[in-house]
Amino acid sequence: MPLSPDEYRAPLARAARHADEWLESLAGRPVKPREGIEQLEAAFARPLPEHPTDPADVVDELARLAEPGLMAIGSGRFYGWVMGGTLPAALAADWLVSAWDQNNGLRFATPATAAIEERAGAWLLELLGLPETSTVGFTTGGTTANFVGLAAGRGAVLEAVGWNVNQGGLNGAPKVTVLVGAEVHSSVQLALRYLGLGEPTAVASDDQGRIRPDALEAALDAADGPIIVALQAGNLHSGAFDPMRESIRLAHEHQAWVHVDGAFGLWAAASPRWADALDGLAEADSWATDAHKTLNVPYDCGVAIVARPGALQSAFTAHTSYFIRDDAGIADPMDKVPELSRRARATPVWAALRSLGRSGVIALVEGLAANARALAEGLSAVPGVEVLNDVVFTQISLAFGSDERTRAVTQALIVDGTVWMSGSSWAGRAVLRVSVSNWSTDAADVAASVDAVARAIAAVDAADAAADGAVAASEADTGAKS
Repeated sequence: MPLSPDEYRAPLARAARHADEWLESLAGRPVKPREGIEQLEAAFARPLPEHPTDPADVVDELARLAEPGLMAIGSGRFYGWVMGGTLPAALAADWLVSAWDQNNGLRFATPATAAIEERAGAWLLELLGLPETSTVGFTTGGTTANFVGLAAGRGAVLEAVGWNVNQGGLNGAPKVTVLVGAEVHSSVQLALRYLGLGEPTAVASDDQGRIRPDALEAALDAADGPIIVALQAGNLHSGAFDPMRESIRLAHEHQAWVHVDGAFGLWAAASPRWADALDGLAEADSWATDAHKTLNVPYDCGVAIVARPGALQSAFTAHTSYFIRDDAGIADPMDKVPELSRRARATPVWAALRSLGRSGVIALVEGLAANARALAEGLSAVPGVEVLNDVVFTQISLAFGSDERTRAVTQALIVDGTVWMSGSSWAGRAVLRVSVSNWSTDAADVAASVDAVARAIAAVDAADAAADGAVAASEADTGAKS
């Protein structure tokens, strides 16, 4: 059948209507899903239809069945797992990406989205103060962005000792020592596993999770052969930044490749406020971050940045007869990431940066940190709340006494549903972790969130009092009978 735009109008109009209804609901709806996985599986447990269904009706059915199981991640009261919301321009651009349906791998084949990606990458380098000669690739997320930077590093450090990993693989290769802080994020460990580099060597960190330069120096001195050092811009629980300049200097003195995992914290480099905390950042060899976190573009969008384009392209360039290369000899988008086929995920990044401008990005980053400080201040005034970290960026770790009590308050908060904060463990304690990542969080959200935590504490206190009363009554009854 010939393509007709009329075929798309009704389903797209229905999708737009349902999207509007969803976005309008975010301000007032509970953050938690109304139904769990069992109910959703039951709702979708229907046989494959024997005959076609009108596309517009399919969209209606999808929205109706899914709505009870949707988490309001775009709410200003969602603080779980460092997930951002979606800026208006980025969301609209993402719709265009789906409509255009460009496989953004080759400059020759998809020049528009390739040009958009190149410009978005250049803007990011400028914003973050990273070397303008670096190469930028857009990945599925932070894990894959770490994979890209570490893959480039693996090839470079092995090449420096005369081993071509592309030709010889890792069998018989010199051992690569990977040094990480004791509080390294699991995404780095996963990337190292994918690369066949195994478990890294942990280097002691301070009480905020920052790698200790003296311990790093000792580990570097003890290492033999090629070395990769993975640093952290934004500790998962404290938000703290590793001491960049000194750590990178020590690593480079030992000919190590330095990779920085900055899933959410790398964005602090856009603001002069964190210039001292991130001093020396630009001296690293590769960096990883997520645009779907701090920049608030739709999922999924990681960013891998490598200072040595040759090392990156050596790791990922593929050659086959049917790839039509641009005569300019410039690296194609697919030469910078693992995927040959991929959506044009840099387009929402371009739209977000174009709509915000430099001052808007700075205001966004500083606003998230300001809301984190306001939350920490408000929560610390609630009896029974302990703020465990120095709130230096967007992360807060809370405790409520014993680990058992902290877990109980966390569960009560989830049941309440007004906000979503995630339970975790840090420094040997159970914690409630707050990640301020949404551009739409405002003073009202902060106040509502403080109130929600206070209610959760009160609910736990009431449950404890009721349990104590029941025990006392039972003991009294037992005593009377005896």
